[in-house]
Amino acid sequence: MARGHQKIQSQQKAQEKAAKLKKQQGHGLSDQMKAAQKALVFSCAVCKSQMPDPKTYKQHFENKHPKNDLPADLKDV
Repeated sequence: MARGHQKIQSQQKAQEKAAKLKKQQGHGLSDQMKAAQKALVFSCAVCKSQMPDPKTYKQHFENKHPKNDLPADLKDV
């Protein structure tokens, strides 16, 4: 068993490690993926690609699907 100064150092090290783990929670890859997925609001009617805003959606539609008619929700953008 550790005694005295070594015990105190071990406790401090464990506290620092626990604090780092607690701080890192919520910043994992899966949380980032969920946040990114929430940001993709608009979905292309033709290919089902997802875009974050109507301007990007309109650019996508004009470039990738030029032969198709522009959807009604994009005509005013």
